[in-house]
Amino acid sequence: MNRYVRQKILPEIGVAGQARLAAARVSVVGAGGLGSTVLPLLAGAGVGRIDIVDPDHVEESNLHRQTLFRMSDLAQPKAEVAAQSLAALNPEGRFIAHATRLDPENAANLTAQADLIVDAADSFATSYALSDLCFAVERPLISASVLARQGYVGGFCGGAPSLRAVFPDLPSRLGSCSDTGVMGPVVAMLGALQAQMALSVLLGLKPSPLGQLLSLDLARWHVSGFRFDGAPEPVAMPEILAPTQIDVGDLVIDLRGRDTVDPQPAPGQRVVFICTSGLRAWRAAKRCAALGHHRVAIVGDGQ
Repeated sequence: MNRYVRQKILPEIGVAGQARLAAARVSVVGAGGLGSTVLPLLAGAGVGRIDIVDPDHVEESNLHRQTLFRMSDLAQPKAEVAAQSLAALNPEGRFIAHATRLDPENAANLTAQADLIVDAADSFATSYALSDLCFAVERPLISASVLARQGYVGGFCGGAPSLRAVFPDLPSRLGSCSDTGVMGPVVAMLGALQAQMALSVLLGLKPSPLGQLLSLDLARWHVSGFRFDGAPEPVAMPEILAPTQIDVGDLVIDLRGRDTVDPQPAPGQRVVFICTSGLRAWRAAKRCAALGHHRVAIVGDGQ
């Protein structure tokens, strides 16, 4: 019996749809909590090639939610372990590990062959960098974020508005799983929704998940969603850079260990703000742009 028989029997998939999946290339950025659910579902569905981008190693504190990994995988690169696991799940696919951090400088090269990108990194800098790239080249992006018992998933770019159009600003503070905590089931639910959205885009199913956002609040057992097809793209938004992308002619403002300052750039000069998380740099860049300095950028050196 063919491994895809239960999937191909769906009239919206069939033999032709299965062939589309086999020919598809997907880049999954992040092999942690979200990726641990996204990756096996895409591989099991028959996606022909999956590139896995993640710089981290497996830690014991990951295992309550990153169920792709085992105790025997501790200290091993997540991307490499994930690729081996997917190959064991479905030897018909190609699974390429990239044990490196994605940043605005290498994003284009790491995802160049992808028909679709899944943002499972749960980092605002990575999400915005991927959105900027995907919007420029009209490539679909399925992005999710999760913390505690809440999160969202959405389909961006590829003809739909970008992530910046829906989230033009950052929250007042940034949390992470390591300092705020997270429950495994909500991570898995959002990862599964990412996989379903990705497969729907690859298969061309209607209505498209591009332009759709779903929010899960499992603290209050509330699920909501909306379409954002007509959301306008924001103007004068800060560019996100890798440290190596700072040019000699930039006016660099280092906010690490100091309060924000009022920069005085030369006409046309780019102002680059640096901080550890990127949050203070983002706020400073937004204020600078509001004053009419439209060439602003940020670097988060801790991301």
